[in-house]
Amino acid sequence: QVHLVESGGGLVQPGGSLRLSCVASGGTFSSYWMGWFRQSPGKEREFLTAISRAGRNTYYVDSVKGRFTISRDNDKNTVYLQMYSLKPEDTAVYYCAGADRLGGWPPLRTDYGFWGQGTQVTVSS
Repeated sequence: QVHLVESGGGLVQPGGSLRLSCVASGGTFSSYWMGWFRQSPGKEREFLTAISRAGRNTYYVDSVKGRFTISRDNDKNTVYLQMYSLKPEDTAVYYCAGADRLGGWPPLRTDYGFWGQGTQVTVSS
């Protein structure tokens, strides 16, 4: 089965930057739409951004548009989330997810069948 592993989280000061990586094994990475989500304590898991299979199309929610960039390298089976100008409210566990079907654009929550274990991002002074 497809296995996703996130890395790159950690502690960063407000205004700082961080790049998350998500490496996939199993399946065919280039056939999956990929997305990033986050979840903070007491809140629902929040969709952030998605990228199409070849990386030609991306989507961002307004709260991260202009600050976060999603990209992928299919030769490395990896999707990235580059985060700039981080704010304390960005503190959360960040998850990558993959979808092998497309119910809409961006993919529907129910389209995502593969999830990573999450990596903690803490933005604090």
